[in-house]
Amino acid sequence: MQPAADDDDGGQGFLSHLVELRTRLLRAVAAWLVLALALIPFGNDLYTMLAVPFRQTLPEGAQMIAIDPASPFFTPLKLSFFVALIAAMPFVLYQLWAFVAPGLYRHEQKLAVPLLISSTLLFYLGCAFAYFLVLPTVFGFMQAIAPDGVSVMTDITRYLDFVLVLFLAFGITFEVPVATVILVALGWVTVPQLKASRSYVVVGAFVVAAVLTPPDVVSQLMLAIPMCILYEIGIVAAGLVAKPPAKDAPAA
Repeated sequence: MQPAADDDDGGQGFLSHLVELRTRLLRAVAAWLVLALALIPFGNDLYTMLAVPFRQTLPEGAQMIAIDPASPFFTPLKLSFFVALIAAMPFVLYQLWAFVAPGLYRHEQKLAVPLLISSTLLFYLGCAFAYFLVLPTVFGFMQAIAPDGVSVMTDITRYLDFVLVLFLAFGITFEVPVATVILVALGWVTVPQLKASRSYVVVGAFVVAAVLTPPDVVSQLMLAIPMCILYEIGIVAAGLVAKPPAKDAPAA
């Protein structure tokens, strides 16, 4: 009869974890929706701010266009939900942390908190890098290589999709130091192995940049080069986290 009781306790524990997971997810989604509803009235202002890097490169008298009749409504709405998700990310990550923290050891909890904070900051840094440096450079390059007599204008929806892809690409790839530290902390790789894999990482960075960015050399270089630099930063950070090799015990 005792094994049946153990099975009941295990089933109740599993159900309690599912209930807690559902609660955490509902809180994260609720925070996202509340922020989105608060940002919807400012959707046009957000889009105007987002379009600044492109509009600054337009010739005199040129402007953006809307091909779809409904895009002037749905495009700012889509942007509001995206900005709300980015703004709610710290709270979402906190809910994830609160769910998994009880199952972690003390040293893992000490490492997880800095990793969560640094991953959030690095994602924001990647988006800021794309907005302030990459977008003006890419749009200026596109305007410079445009044939004579061609006005480079874009639809507002396609512009938003283009920018969001770049934001996600740079935000995710800026997580390279965090991923490197996690791999070393888990014991899957060592710092010497990371150093020995530099050449492969450089090739992989340019391949990833070619896949994630538009088909122009400028954006690919501006993604691949920071990725390589962040990999070196990750090696340094992983060296601080990695445990020193244990010394052999002296012979008796």
